[in-house]
Amino acid sequence: MADISESAPRPGTASPPTAATGSALLADRLSKRKARTLWTDAWNQYRRHHLALVGTFVLLAIIIAVAVGPFVYTENGQALDVANAMQGPTLAHPMGLDDLGHDILARILVGGRRSITVGIMAMLVSITLGTLIGAVAGYFGGLIDSLLMRFTDLFLALPVLPLLLLIIYLYRDKLKALFGLETGMMILIIAVIGGFAWMGVARLVRASFLALKEKEFIEAARCIGASTPSIIFKHILPNSLTPVIVAATIQVGGAIITESSLSFLGLGFPPDVPTWGSMLFDAKDQLPFAPHMALFPGMAIFIVVLSINYMGDGLRDALDPHARR
Repeated sequence: MADISESAPRPGTASPPTAATGSALLADRLSKRKARTLWTDAWNQYRRHHLALVGTFVLLAIIIAVAVGPFVYTENGQALDVANAMQGPTLAHPMGLDDLGHDILARILVGGRRSITVGIMAMLVSITLGTLIGAVAGYFGGLIDSLLMRFTDLFLALPVLPLLLLIIYLYRDKLKALFGLETGMMILIIAVIGGFAWMGVARLVRASFLALKEKEFIEAARCIGASTPSIIFKHILPNSLTPVIVAATIQVGGAIITESSLSFLGLGFPPDVPTWGSMLFDAKDQLPFAPHMALFPGMAIFIVVLSINYMGDGLRDALDPHARR
């Protein structure tokens, strides 16, 4: 007869794992593991794009600087120091003075608020218009699609810059009378820039809707009685946001450059309202004598637009399922 003590586990030794303990360990590991979602995968891919991360941090730093900077750097950007006009960078004025003795750093911080606001708001206008037109055209198709796409082609064929100049010249006095000098010009510039930049977004959204509206999950939604607005906004549109988000980052940079061009041509904000584009316009005649007047606002535009473009590249790679590893 075998000794029972030989089959019992010795003191201090671990008992062999069983099926129950293995299941408990597996469940514990799964509970600690973060659930994978579309956005976590996109973030993991985005943070591998080092230039996109650098662009994100630089853009956030500039936004914080223009939002908080005027309260920290208390130099008055409207004060005149004619005796030291066009002076280069010094400790008292880190970016120097312009031809009228204004502190350039103070005007860049204040003007950055307007330039970045114009870029973001014009992007929202163009993205909203383009998404609505593209969604309606792609979902309904047929005659509606043909009419909306011919309307889009018409806007694509128009010479944008001359029309922008004409509209601003015709309506700026009316909006100034209604909303005031600065607010009226802000509304007008945002409207004209956003109103002539939606066509590419409309084509992207239309293409996504044409590809998605025949998918099985859309047919299932129709079979259970989902309404047309529900199918468009709850089922198709969320799956079409990838090109829209990427286009939005590009639209911000394009709107900032367009506003700078309008200010450079003298049809942007009034001369006493600083923006980065108007500062470049004021500096064009002083380049041989005070190149710093154009250097610093030009670098601000260049850095913001470059950062946004890098962010767009990172979002394109992160949100494209074919580019994920």
